[in-house]
Amino acid sequence: MLSLARSTLEEKLSMKSISYPRIPQNLRQKRACFVTLTINGKLRGCIGHILPVQELWKDIRENALAAAFRDPRFPPLTRNEFNLIRIEISVLTIPKQLFYHSTDTLIECLLSARPGVILKKDQSEATFLPQVWNEIPDVNTFLSELCIKAGLFPDAWKKPGINVYTYNAEIIHTI
Repeated sequence: MLSLARSTLEEKLSMKSISYPRIPQNLRQKRACFVTLTINGKLRGCIGHILPVQELWKDIRENALAAAFRDPRFPPLTRNEFNLIRIEISVLTIPKQLFYHSTDTLIECLLSARPGVILKKDQSEATFLPQVWNEIPDVNTFLSELCIKAGLFPDAWKKPGINVYTYNAEIIHTI
């Protein structure tokens, strides 16, 4: 998976066509993934799909290109940066709605599993991959930052009308 993502980026940067070996069966299943690029531990791009829309190998290629060249937070990846990037692929499970009766129950559920979290309210939506718990371990801060990412007030997660979905991820990364 990592070599597929890296060779996809190399192909784009060098403008050469790269031949790919036969795609293994496990990459032919419809799965959703995110591709995250970092340089020296700092985010350089992260794009993905929450739900499966295509075969995993296609999703990896599409999201690698999007993370490198179309993440609106960053300029397109350069050839010089290519040699510095670290690639991480998160293959997601199907999100499930989390039903809870109070913010205390919500906190308890999230702290026990530390899953990926999707927060939705009306047309606003945002997600944090499970790895974000390493950067934001405090659940109140985690949920407030997720609300801000969705364009909501930081305390929106404490109010009615918020839907929370959780998912897990198999994380594959370069060392």
